[in-house]
Amino acid sequence: MFQRTCLVTVLRVAAVLATAVATAAAVAQDLPQLLPEDLFRRNIGTPEQLDRQFPPHQIIDNVYYVGTESLASFLITTEAGHILVNSDFERNVATIKASVEQLGFSFDDIALILGSHEHADHMEGNVLAKELSGAQVIVMAEQVAGLQQLRPGGKEQPVDRIIKDGDQVSLGAETLTAHLTPGHSDGCTSWEFDVQEQGQTHKVVIICSVGINPNYQLWKNPERPDIVAQYRASHSRLRAIPADVPLGSHPAMYRMAEKYPLIGQGNNPFIDPEGYLYEIAINEQALNLRLEQQRLAAGE
Repeated sequence: MFQRTCLVTVLRVAAVLATAVATAAAVAQDLPQLLPEDLFRRNIGTPEQLDRQFPPHQIIDNVYYVGTESLASFLITTEAGHILVNSDFERNVATIKASVEQLGFSFDDIALILGSHEHADHMEGNVLAKELSGAQVIVMAEQVAGLQQLRPGGKEQPVDRIIKDGDQVSLGAETLTAHLTPGHSDGCTSWEFDVQEQGQTHKVVIICSVGINPNYQLWKNPERPDIVAQYRASHSRLRAIPADVPLGSHPAMYRMAEKYPLIGQGNNPFIDPEGYLYEIAINEQALNLRLEQQRLAAGE
């Protein structure tokens, strides 16, 4: 009986893995030829979209969107206080606060502030967000150096706790696992956690970013000689997480604007495992295209 049970378990695991591989292969076969600048424009949008509030909304379970049209911020609520992921530019904090309050929550109840990566459009607002909420700011060790360069109004960035790759951050009944997924930045951190909907458990991943800034030197970069290896390791790391609710530091990374009108019209549109694999694949292809362009331009 024991041997039969083990065999059934092995077969089930093999079936799940086979489905995942087949899905990834199907996604890879149907990719448009997008370059880094195409994806950069998709993510950033217009200058107005960086600051314009997107309607705050529930994504799934205790996860809410409180960001702008092109800069994502997420509120994860718990009975012990709330978690804010990404404070964006300092000028966006007032918008984030308004969104939190429109959803019926208090900004004062934010107990933890996390971030995706040490660029101004995602973590510059930590100073003001902490001032307004009194929250603890938790950062990945590799984010510290970059954060020290972000000084809105000359103010130093708060760092209350430094974590490392694989560490967990808990508040109330919620636990998030930090995955270092560098390339876009040295401290790029993707966050993994579980949620519940209709009696089922779903895995959320807030992807830091696997996008390539158009000005990044990939081929033989003397300042970041391991940049391509970082990206490739991050692609593999993310693919190994069986995510079915993809989110990201820019809402275009998970097609928020397309999914939002579908809320309440059947299945939760944010449950999208194929979209998760697509985002990794489209950025991996852009990396390969730009790397080959730069190699040929260098005459090698």
